[in-house]
Amino acid sequence: MSLALYRRFRPKVFDDVIGQDHIVSALTRQVQSGNISHAYLFSGSRGTGKTSCAKIFAKAINCLNNASGSPCLKCTNCLASESQNNVDIVELDAASNNGVDEIREIREKVKYPPINGKYKVYIIDEVHMLSDSAFNALLKTLEEPPSHAVFILATTEVYKLPQTILSRCMRFDFRLVDKETLMSRLRKIFDEINVTYDEKSIEAMALSGEGSVRDMLSIADAVIAFCGNKVTFDKVIEVLGQNDRESVLRLSDFIFDKNLGGVLEEIDQIVKSGKNMVAFCKEMTVHFKDLLVTKSCKDASKILDLPKDIMDKYISQSAKVDASTLITFMDKFSSVESELKYAINPRTLVELVSLECASFDPLKKN
Repeated sequence: MSLALYRRFRPKVFDDVIGQDHIVSALTRQVQSGNISHAYLFSGSRGTGKTSCAKIFAKAINCLNNASGSPCLKCTNCLASESQNNVDIVELDAASNNGVDEIREIREKVKYPPINGKYKVYIIDEVHMLSDSAFNALLKTLEEPPSHAVFILATTEVYKLPQTILSRCMRFDFRLVDKETLMSRLRKIFDEINVTYDEKSIEAMALSGEGSVRDMLSIADAVIAFCGNKVTFDKVIEVLGQNDRESVLRLSDFIFDKNLGGVLEEIDQIVKSGKNMVAFCKEMTVHFKDLLVTKSCKDASKILDLPKDIMDKYISQSAKVDASTLITFMDKFSSVESELKYAINPRTLVELVSLECASFDPLKKN
């Protein structure tokens, strides 16, 4: 059975990690200097490399040849870390092991020194899922850890962690990965696995990843499953259940021009093409936000990072409407997103919100 792309191409050394240069630089310096803290907190959005960096760092601090700050992947310690029987690097998923008993077990075992490496490393993923009693048990361990113990806590919801835990960790915040970096990564992977593609396809998948490497690669997996080794933009759009940017621009023009017939005809075409209505409303919300950025920000082209021809269309379209109206439209389409999940007739809801926007009068209270 072939591995999913995000597993097959999971970073094994720090050089493979993308979009987190500030974190990679700090961690490699710590490995090189040997100045290792007893507790780290990796926080950030899903798919940005938190768990991958935790695993790489755990190997690196135990590696016998880590002069570069990364694991060599060849020494006895690195090879031992790949074994399922390895006890020096322990991973715990707090989403399914969030009780106090699991943390108490760690407290009992942490006092024993590592077998192969210099450090015994505990990686606790989704740490925000721990119960209050489990957090209290973990706190005791973090307060008085043995010198050979290193804890790496990873979370997507750092605000749920007690301040007592936060204050005892060296914190690293992982950023969403920018579009160009995601595109570069996807090109490299497709070239390696002999998949042909065009730039519009790569851009569409990178944008749909929304800053997450894992999400982008999961989308790429679905695209390859659908169209094989020849990826085209039309096939990508079919897989994503999204509308191409031109249809979003056309519908927006009809709304701004108060062309009710055009609105209904465009939605009819979108529905007949089999597009997902939830995804469509999300695209419209994002589109109005991008128009607001275009209208309000001096460096809009740098912020949105769009091709010049598309940016020119955004500039032209944003001139038709004021900022407060764009905010209103964002709110209307965003509100409908959640309603669509339970709607008996999603099309009617989308038509209604689009017609409301097309009939909107900023001088009246709608």
